[in-house]
Amino acid sequence: MSPSIARFVLHWGDLGSQWGVNRSVAQIHALLFISDKPLNAEQIAATLGLARSNVSNSIRELLAWKLIERAPLLGERRDHFTAEEDIWEMATRIAKGRKEREIDPAEAALKLCNAEAANDPDISPQAREKLAGMLEFVTTMSSWHDEMLRVPKPALMRLIKMGSGVVKLINWRPGKSQN
Repeated sequence: MSPSIARFVLHWGDLGSQWGVNRSVAQIHALLFISDKPLNAEQIAATLGLARSNVSNSIRELLAWKLIERAPLLGERRDHFTAEEDIWEMATRIAKGRKEREIDPAEAALKLCNAEAANDPDISPQAREKLAGMLEFVTTMSSWHDEMLRVPKPALMRLIKMGSGVVKLINWRPGKSQN
């Protein structure tokens, strides 16, 4: 493996662990992403110096996230794998997966907490207001996420590239009331 590829794989592994993803999972993803050809588990283990069992578990996780897929090769009995190459598709799948695993359960829990708080005489009006505000925030962000995933990639890219132009478009200024 070239030094620049090794650096990418190691860096992606470090980033993965900062994002709450197992380092080995992130490194395997990086290796498959950057690889010019499909790799089997043995090749991955040998290249990264990982235990075969670790590679198998990591591959299962990456398959579940739909970040990699099996790539059948003629004359090969072993499974080979490739990573999604479209950066937007990869980011979208990660965003969807994280929302399903993290935001949706938080939203459901906040809905339940708000429903219970509405009938609980021991909860202050301020506490009810804080719970309602948190639920509104999470629900709004969840809806925004879903809406952004429906925007076609080229339009979303134009929106992102607008950067501070979006702020100008909505006429936002620091210190100005934004309600």
